[in-house]
Amino acid sequence: MNARKRKSRVQSQEQWMNSSTHSRDWSWPFWPALPLYPYGRRRTVCREIVKDTIWTFDQPHGILYTIVPIRMTVVKLEAGGLLVYAPVAPTTECIQLVNELVVKHGDVKYIILPTSSGLEHKVFVGPFARRFSQALVLVAPHQWSFPFNLPLSWLGFPQKRTQVLPEDCSQAPFADEFDYAMLNINLGRGSFAEVALLHKRSRTLLLTDSILSVPEDPPDIMQLDPYPLLFHARDNALQVIENNEVNRRQGWQRISLFAIYFRPSVVEIAGLRQIFRDVLKAPDCSRKAYFGLFPFQWQENWKQSFDVLRGNGRPFVAPILQTLILPQAPREVLNWADKVATWNFQQIISCHFDSPIEASPHQFRQAFTFLEKQPSVSQDSSGSGGYPLLEEDFRFIKELEASLVRRGIATPAKEKV
Repeated sequence: MNARKRKSRVQSQEQWMNSSTHSRDWSWPFWPALPLYPYGRRRTVCREIVKDTIWTFDQPHGILYTIVPIRMTVVKLEAGGLLVYAPVAPTTECIQLVNELVVKHGDVKYIILPTSSGLEHKVFVGPFARRFSQALVLVAPHQWSFPFNLPLSWLGFPQKRTQVLPEDCSQAPFADEFDYAMLNINLGRGSFAEVALLHKRSRTLLLTDSILSVPEDPPDIMQLDPYPLLFHARDNALQVIENNEVNRRQGWQRISLFAIYFRPSVVEIAGLRQIFRDVLKAPDCSRKAYFGLFPFQWQENWKQSFDVLRGNGRPFVAPILQTLILPQAPREVLNWADKVATWNFQQIISCHFDSPIEASPHQFRQAFTFLEKQPSVSQDSSGSGGYPLLEEDFRFIKELEASLVRRGIATPAKEKV
């Protein structure tokens, strides 16, 4: 672990001391609007990334026990006040942590929704904005909702102080401190949008979903309730769940494979007969253990698949975006990536998985070469560019894409540039 990562760990542990120890402060009563784990009970971990300047707020988020961090970033403005990028659930604990920054650095002035399609980010903006009634809410263009395209005010956004981000970033009220570039892809029934936001003074790039980096060890927020890690650390339903560092790490790495590939090539699903036979013998048949159900069988080489996925922490584009979304507009994506790559940044804060990611503009641009016939950005010695992920791990997502295209739900990918 490098010096920056060690420092970040220490800072996060210090910040935990300010978190609430009362479970009522973790309550999120609006979870039925997006019924994902951990439902009505969300913890928050705040970490200082750049001293007295940038903080991240992580919460757990996922389906069943396949959970990863979802992240909000808060940036101190030079004239005083705070900018919030991609709000998370405004639990009492979360708001208490934000208010500690408000006391020191000034009110929340701007709340940014940097996506049009990410429901897991959009659902928190309205409730968060109501906790900071003076803040201006700025959203990515081409907002939409499903199954009905409703006005943002109907989705809880404050009508009188919600605006669309100007296309020209020089027209934004914070233009002296930030640059931004907006990617928008028309998907027919809606759009995919990503607002890349550069904090110039700290040389930090904020992204939502376009870039990921997977850590080897579970993030801090996952350690507060390690049960999901331990659940997935097992090799079969008959193993007893044991809480130790090795199992936490193994569980995290397997969760990462599930979350990114949905069905990685190194896992097999047991047959129904085997599943129910194991349920009868399972040491824990409680509701928490899903009544003994554990249908996963990991191949011996699963760790090799994770190591390729991690790629020594290099930034990459998630397979679901590589396959289903970004190939719908390869030229627009590359133009956006080219623009972002002209900025002077040294680290990336994404809304999921690891943060911060030490990355140069060159490494950022490399991550999008899968859209090019002949990559215009050369590979470096780490092999972080191009198409580094294992082809066999893409199989399920590509089969999903083919099925969606056959049914007319999705359109075929456009030709590479």
